[in-house]
Order: sequence, then structure tokens, then C-alpha cells
Amino acid sequence: MPEEPPNDEHGHGQHEAERLSPMPPLPQTATEPDAPRGAGRKLTIDLGPLRRHRDFRLLTAAQAITFLGSMVTYVALPYQAYQLSGSSLVVGLLGLAELCPLLVTAFLGGALADARDRRRMLLLTELSFAGASTVLLLNATLASPQLWLLFVVAAVMAGLDGLQRPSLEALIQRLVDRDEMPAAAAIGTLRFNVGEIGGPALGGVLIAVVGLPLTYAFDVATFVASLVLLRMMRAAPPPVAGAKVSLHGILEGLRYAAARPVLLGTYAVDIVAMFFGMPNAIFPAFAHEFGGAGVLGLMYAAPAVGALAATLTSGWTGGMRRHGAAICFAAAGWGLAIAVVGLAPGLALVLAGLAVAGAADTVSGIFRTTVWNQTIPTELRGRLAGIEQVGYSTGPLAGNVEAGAAASLIGVRGSIVSGGVLCVIGVAITAALLPSFWRYDAGSREAETVTPATG
Repeated sequence: MPEEPPNDEHGHGQHEAERLSPMPPLPQTATEPDAPRGAGRKLTIDLGPLRRHRDFRLLTAAQAITFLGSMVTYVALPYQAYQLSGSSLVVGLLGLAELCPLLVTAFLGGALADARDRRRMLLLTELSFAGASTVLLLNATLASPQLWLLFVVAAVMAGLDGLQRPSLEALIQRLVDRDEMPAAAAIGTLRFNVGEIGGPALGGVLIAVVGLPLTYAFDVATFVASLVLLRMMRAAPPPVAGAKVSLHGILEGLRYAAARPVLLGTYAVDIVAMFFGMPNAIFPAFAHEFGGAGVLGLMYAAPAVGALAATLTSGWTGGMRRHGAAICFAAAGWGLAIAVVGLAPGLALVLAGLAVAGAADTVSGIFRTTVWNQTIPTELRGRLAGIEQVGYSTGPLAGNVEAGAAASLIGVRGSIVSGGVLCVIGVAITAALLPSFWRYDAGSREAETVTPATG
């Protein structure tokens, strides 16, 4: 794709930024800013936003709890589907069932995030998630659990995620300051990492020890706890100039993203990496080589171990300016590590390769989130978050289908190796087609002129 014309970058973008003047963040209970970070502290995660902003603390705690439960179900649902069907392709088709509603609700959720109270959106969707998990619990108690019901609930949950995630992403921009965005992204990644490590491991244990019904019951309980914490937060009404929920408003967000190669690059690289390099759908079959359900939990958790290590040493990301190049290198690292997993002769190397892949994906995620939160006006943040969700959800969900189909043709290991190699090739092609994304410098005048974020 050709670079954006200079007159559009410095003309149209500037006028649009003036028209979409950002709203200031909601008032927060805060302490004095921390002292400048020394050389040693730059290698550790910056937790300053948690100390300074009460609502950010509550939101982080609520999402940490509910994500732990969701990751338990993340293991239980494909495990039950494989148990009932004996087919990796069926497990992969769960991703297709999730993708279809998500493509609709993510755009609607983005429009709602810019037009409704974002905290209220989180409350309503969390309550709906609890209901969907309850259906999984009841189905698991039947003498003959229904496979089709797993597909229905998976689709419903994906649709709810599309409604919720834009409000969650847009709300963070209102809770912390612009220069805290890298730290806030790292904290969000830390929350995600802890859930990815603890959730799958706990899910494997719960399935083996107490069975699927109580495993799903645990997920329901975490939604209840999350609802209590979200109720303690302040309301987060939309900006005064917030758009109404309409097709025109959704298209406005799409036009904004389409005119900016930097944003397109963040979406494209992630879709490519996840589509080709996401082998989660064939983990149940792959785990049979090494021991079954207990090993399956370790496989799902291993990427988060590396991700956690990358997050805990993420202080350096605040001083990095070449965000585009960093995203590309990290995504290519993900692909290389996945290829190693497919070639690994033993479980130890499989888990090590997955850990390295998780670390690379975390670095990519921190910089992608930073680009989004620093370069998108708050009036458009919800709608752009919907587009982002379509991007980073389409890749893994479609990738599960691709991995399952490839495994049925060339075997489990062949699917993993080929996916990793194609990931690296796809990232290189994306960088070549979007040179302004590759060269993007967060400290340049262009970055500041085109996309003021929080004022």
C-alpha cells in the first residue's frame, strides 16, 4: 500500500484533530507524580498509574479477576469440544463460530463506547457473560452434554466481547494521562499475563480434579466479583461531542483508520501474526503426544510465562520511539518461536518455545496499545477500539480454523511449523507495503501533529 500523501498527513489530519478536540480525563484521586525513573528502574514495570488513579486500580482488579475465570473456560470449552467430538477441526470451528458475531458487535460496541457511559457498558456485559457461563455449567451437568450448545455459547460470548472490549479500551484513555500510556499498557499486559498463566493451569487442574461443571462454576463466581468492583468506580459518560450510535459514526471511525498507515500497520501485523502463528486449536491433539489434559494446561499457560517476564522488564518501553519497527520485530519473533515449537522433540523445548513466543507477543502488544492510546482522539477512541478488536480477534479466531484445517492435511507439527514460517514472511511483506508504519517515530513532530490524544 502506498504511503499517505503529505498534504493529507499534515492538512486533513490536522483539521480533523482540531474538530475532534479531545476531552480531558475524568477527575481522579491522585498523588504527586513519581520521581524520574533511574537506569535500574527502567528495566522493571512502572506501576505508577495504579498508585495515582483510584478508578484505574478498580478497573485493573476487576478485569484481573474476571479474566482469570475466562481463561479457565478458555481451556475447558475446547477440551469439552474435543472430548465430545474427537476432532481438532471441530475445535478449530469454534473459532469460526466466535468470529461471525464478533465482526458485527465489535463495530456496534465501538459506537456505543463513544455514545454511552463506558462503565455502564462494562457492567451490563459482565452480567451477560455470567449468564452465558451459567449455561455452560448447566450443559456440563447433563448426562449427555450437547456439542451444538458449546458453539452457541461460544458465539454469544464472542458477541459480548465485541460489545465490551471497546468500552474497556476507551475507558483506560480517560483514567490515565497521555505520558502514562506505555505504563498503563504494560500493567494491562501484566494483568493479562497473570490470568493466562494462572487460568489455564488452574483450568487443567479443575477439569482433572473436580470436573467440568465446577470448572465452569468458578468462571461464574469471578464475574460476580468483577461486578462488585466495577460498581465502585465512578461513572464515565461519553465526551460532550460524542457521536450518536449510527452507521455514519461507525463509518467515520473506519475513514479515520483507513487514512493513517501507522494504524493500519498495527492492525495488519497482528492479524498476519495471529492468523498464521496461532496453533491453539490443535493444542488438545498436540498435548496427547506428551500426556493429555494436564500438559494441555501447561501449553496454554507457557506463552504467558514468557509474556510475564517481558512485562516485568518492560520499563524500557517508555523510552522507545520507533514503535512501528518494534512491533514488526516482535511479531517476527513470535513466528520464529512458533516454528521452533513445531520442531521441538520434547515437552521442555515446546514450553520454552511457547514462552519466547509469548514474550515477543507482549512487546508487540505494549507498543500497539501505546500507539492507539497516544494517537487517537477520545471522541473516536471507542469506535477505533472496535476496529482494533476486529483486527486482533480476527487473526486468532481465523487462525484456529486455519491451524485445524492444516493439521488435518499435513499433521499437527506440520501445521505449527508452516504457520510460524508464514508469519515471518507476512510481517516482512506488511512492513514493505507500509513504509511509514515501519519508520513511525512516536517522538516526531508528525506524530504529535496528526494525532493528539488526551490534550
